[in-house]
Amino acid sequence: MKNRDGSYNAKNFEQSDAQKREDIPFAQMPYERPDGDALAAALEDLTRRLEQTQSPAEQLELYREQEALIQRAETMMSLCHVRNTIDTRDPYYEKERAFCDELAPVLEEKQQAFLRAFAASPCREQLEQKLGKLLFTDIDLALRGFSPQIVPLVQEENALAAQYQKLYASARIPFGGQVCNVAQLTPFKQDPDRAVRRAALEAEGAFFDDNRADFDKLFTQLVANRTQQARQLGFSNFVQLGYVRRGRNCYGPDEVAAFRNEVVNRLVPLTVEHKRDQARRIGITDFSNFKFCDNAFAFPDGNPIPEGSPEDLLAAARRMYNELSPETAAFIEMMFNRQLFDLVSRDGKAPGGYCTEFATYGCPFIFSNFNGTSGDVDVLTHEAGHAFASFISAREIDIAALRQPTMEGCETHSMSMEFLTEPWHELFFGRQTDKYELSHAQDALYFIPYGCMVDEFQHIAYERPEMTPEERNAAWLELEQRYRPYIDFDGLPFYGRGAGWQRQLHIYLYPFYYIDYCLAQTMALQFWAQARRNRQHAWENYLAFVKRGGTQTFLGLVHSAGLVSPFAPGGLQDTVAGVEQALTEYTKRINTNK
Repeated sequence: MKNRDGSYNAKNFEQSDAQKREDIPFAQMPYERPDGDALAAALEDLTRRLEQTQSPAEQLELYREQEALIQRAETMMSLCHVRNTIDTRDPYYEKERAFCDELAPVLEEKQQAFLRAFAASPCREQLEQKLGKLLFTDIDLALRGFSPQIVPLVQEENALAAQYQKLYASARIPFGGQVCNVAQLTPFKQDPDRAVRRAALEAEGAFFDDNRADFDKLFTQLVANRTQQARQLGFSNFVQLGYVRRGRNCYGPDEVAAFRNEVVNRLVPLTVEHKRDQARRIGITDFSNFKFCDNAFAFPDGNPIPEGSPEDLLAAARRMYNELSPETAAFIEMMFNRQLFDLVSRDGKAPGGYCTEFATYGCPFIFSNFNGTSGDVDVLTHEAGHAFASFISAREIDIAALRQPTMEGCETHSMSMEFLTEPWHELFFGRQTDKYELSHAQDALYFIPYGCMVDEFQHIAYERPEMTPEERNAAWLELEQRYRPYIDFDGLPFYGRGAGWQRQLHIYLYPFYYIDYCLAQTMALQFWAQARRNRQHAWENYLAFVKRGGTQTFLGLVHSAGLVSPFAPGGLQDTVAGVEQALTEYTKRINTNK
């Protein structure tokens, strides 16, 4: 809507009472294509008004108007993204996603102009007293990672990422008398029959091999694009820009490299020993015969699987969160009442799982691909951890930019929730609960070296952007030996040639994100250790951690919760010691109940 004089301002974008309601179910949330011209004009108007006033109170109000304006646009973009990933074949939302992907960097340019003026305000000291210095530190960091000159490159990057997601979702793999996507193959890769496990990996590999040229080309284009962005912004390579875009305001590549080395020296040998135990448990007495097709198979009578239908799992989750705390009860009832889930894998659905939010409607949304494995329960706790944090921070923190910490803090929310819900695991697994808890804890250990491998691979790829696809695959195989020396691909296609990294969508879509999971896992294991000592205290500490949102740096949040930094000398060793004790207890219980 325009003013009578033809101009725009943020007030034109106030929502109706119906739009402001916080009880609208997902299916009824209307999507409206954002008006890019109107939004740009409104942001320009806010910037002009900001530069014309010297009043801290007026500047603070203008900042709030800017946040509300951006939240409205981002809500529409999130609705578009969710509906596109629910069905990548829907031509309407495919077109709308392409539009939103092109609009996003244009809006970022206008928002950056506002934030640049805000950060340069002569009232900055007074504003810092109101909003905190961290907000301005983060604004300064964000300003380093963007410039109007790279808008076309960001638009191209978004389009390439969407192409990867659609290509991945296009998988139609005949197996076991059905046609599967990649997620639906997972149960076959955990089948008690070794021949079935290997055949499932071969079938999966055939899909990636058949599309090898496209997967290679897309990543080559993404590396070139991101490298060009970095150089145009004055960075020597995309590694530096990647850290800036991840908002890392209290550590850098040196600290991450030291953490990875600590993982190699202290954690990798431990994972090898646990893999030896796994091999013996499933009947492989000679560890040299343990192959990649055995890697995901943990128990001779089959891996733990949740009992019941997807509806049964949701009912169990509802009971779990109602019993956990008053806060989680309010959260889960809202999620159910407003139907804020899409969980089951199906044709055309994008891979993976995520949590996003619709800020205008005051709620999060959870997306996943249930496939009948224990991962279905993991996602109900992991993504619900994100969603719960979004639910709490929106009600606790007035400034939207301070509601969410950097991503390793966000992943601490979700990974910790996986462990803090342990007393309710029996609702999902029944007599298989001990098996699930052992495998879940072991998987937490195995994941950290894998996540570090993903991170180091990205450092290599962006430090050497001229690498060929074959050179990248060779680098991945070298990293496999460094982080997972127990892996023997045994001549499998796709994996055997070192291309297994192409299954990891974060490498294409979210560069340098993956180490956040590793850092967060060390935090989650510490919350779990607290819970094993005093569950109520651990929950109260976790809830306080969530309520702080993004008002502190990651390390500030860690210390405020009484946890040990993953970068502290010896911190990883202390964390792992607590896990080892739990694993011993789980193993004894399983052996006793045989």
